[in-house]
Amino acid sequence: MEKAEIQALIRKAFEGQQFAYTPYSHFRVGAALRAKDGRVYTGCNIENAGYTPTNCAERTALFKAVSEGVREFDAIAIVGSRQGEINTLVTGPCGVCRQALYEFGGDALTVIMAKTEDDYIVTTLGALLPYGFGPANLEK
Repeated sequence: MEKAEIQALIRKAFEGQQFAYTPYSHFRVGAALRAKDGRVYTGCNIENAGYTPTNCAERTALFKAVSEGVREFDAIAIVGSRQGEINTLVTGPCGVCRQALYEFGGDALTVIMAKTEDDYIVTTLGALLPYGFGPANLEK
């Protein structure tokens, strides 16, 4: 991906972060998931007093896209920080999100973990989830 494409996706992740519902942790996460056809789906984390029903930004974006019939993705940008702060560390996808993204992006999905538009890490889902379990494991 070119730098301009990466930065545009990071900007969309920051847009998604604005809608985070985080009354307990105050840690707001935004994600922007790009479909192979170029459409971008944003997501934010949504906490719940019961904790278990909390949903991550990455899965919010993924489920939004899949619910609209989109099932092929090539990149995701993730940003996160405590409300009103810039994070000193990048925010990576949790294990559950890695598995959910693997279902539709596989090893090759580009993962951008950003502090700002100019301070980010680019890797692949395969590097974050080596030996991932996906649809191919269930084929005959």
